[in-house]
Parts: sequence; C-alpha cells; structure tokens
Amino acid sequence: MTDSAMPLPIADSVPSLRAQIALWKKAGDTVALVPTMGALHEGHLALVRRAKAVCAKAVVSIFVNPTQFGPNEDYGRYPRQEAKDAELLASAGADLLYLPPVEAMYPRGFSTTITVDGVSKGLCGDFRPIHFAGVATVVAKLLLQGGPDRALFGEKDYQQLQVIKRLVIDLDIPVAIEGVPTVREADGLAMSSRNAYLSPAERAIAARLNVILGEVAGRAKGGEWPAQAAQWGRAELEKAGFTKIDYLEIRDAESLVALERLDRPARVLAAAWLGKTRLIDNRAVG
Repeated sequence: MTDSAMPLPIADSVPSLRAQIALWKKAGDTVALVPTMGALHEGHLALVRRAKAVCAKAVVSIFVNPTQFGPNEDYGRYPRQEAKDAELLASAGADLLYLPPVEAMYPRGFSTTITVDGVSKGLCGDFRPIHFAGVATVVAKLLLQGGPDRALFGEKDYQQLQVIKRLVIDLDIPVAIEGVPTVREADGLAMSSRNAYLSPAERAIAARLNVILGEVAGRAKGGEWPAQAAQWGRAELEKAGFTKIDYLEIRDAESLVALERLDRPARVLAAAWLGKTRLIDNRAVG
C-alpha cells in the first residue's frame, strides 16, 4: 500500500489491494469496485458517488488495458492523468485507488483469455473483434483480485455492460453488477474520455448523435418497424455530418439479439465516427 503524493490511499499490487479490502470486510463494511481506464470525467465520478451510496467503501481501479485495444486503435495515445484522477476521486469520496502495473495484470507467461459468446457478437464486436475478450478477461481479474460486493459500470458502454453481466452469471463470480445511467454534457453528448479528441467543428456535430437516437427510439415506440426506424436514423446521422457509421440498430435490451418487431424492452445502439474519433451511445426504447 502506498500513498505517494496522491490525495487518497493507493494499492499497486494484488496483495495490497486484498489486504485493505480484507480489513474493511472484517470490520463489517461492504465494498464496491468501479473499474476505469482513467482520464476521468463526471460520468466516472457519478459511478463513484453511486458506489458510496450502496456500499460503505469504494475502490476505483485505473488500468489502461492493452488487451482490449486493436492494433490500429488508440492505446498509445489514450489519455493518462493519474495525479489529476486521484484528486477527482478523493473529491467524489473514493476510499482507495487501485493502480496495478501491466506486469501485475499480465505477468510473464500469462495465457488465459475469457470469451463471452452471444452478447459480444455484432455491434461493436463486429468492428473491434478482440475488444470484448480483453474486457471480459481484465474485468474477471479485477473482480477476483478484489472480491467486491458490487461493481458499477456506465450504461454508455451498454454492450460491454451486458458482456460483464453474462460473465459474472456464467462463472458464478459472487458480485452484483450494476449499470449506472449515462451522464451527458449540457447538449446531450454522452461523456467520454475520447471526446477530447474532437475538434470544435466535430464537437458541434457530436451532440446530434443523442438527439437522433432519441428520435429513433420514439419512432420505434410509436409503431415503426425497428429496421425501418434504424434505417432512418442512419440517414439522419449522415445528414448531420458523421463521416462513417459503424452501426445503428435496435436490439433486445438484455440479449442484444436483433428485433423484427418491438415486443419487449429494447435499446437503440449506435457507433459513428467524426474524423478520427469513434463515438458510441444508446437509448432505451419502450
């Protein structure tokens, strides 16, 4: 356990993380985990505040996970600002920052990968083929390393949330997974660390993503066929100035299977590009 010059205690190894959590649990405290990759914003801090509302202690991990980035993605330039992040976490009420180095998460000889079938297929799974295996593997490790009572994830990464829920059910990991509603900018853009990549002109267009998803959800709820509503939404994104659309689809809210008709809770999900920045978002339907 170290604290360096950071404003809250830091664990930088599995033994130090487990030792602190064991002390809390011995005292009767419940523990929540908020996994992050750092570059924190208000969306992350909302997760921390929710963690403190449901558990006595909140642990936040910061680990930029190399196994969930493809060869042409932004692992090398992903923003890293640990000192600033620690200050934000302290102000939000976090009790411990877990900062494992890469060698602690993937020691020499590491050769295990977890693949969650079904919910990882399609949507982002078609465009980032190794992403969800990397997410599932690192989240499983974090849950087993800390043994929290609850772990919290943002609904902005909705497919990821469903992958993690399936992972925990299938592997009997004793933790409750909670999704927390997306936190948005004043104009509706979902908060994301990657928003910093947007130019001013792109940022002005980006807010249309949430608006169009809301309109697609409304059209589907009003009786339009899901495929027809989604096709309309893709055309609207093109009109708005998005440079490439990976997908915009209406899916079952739990299994993420495609829907021919709106006969159950559903989600409209999209991934679209502005220049070199890929934005994702989703909205509930019905």
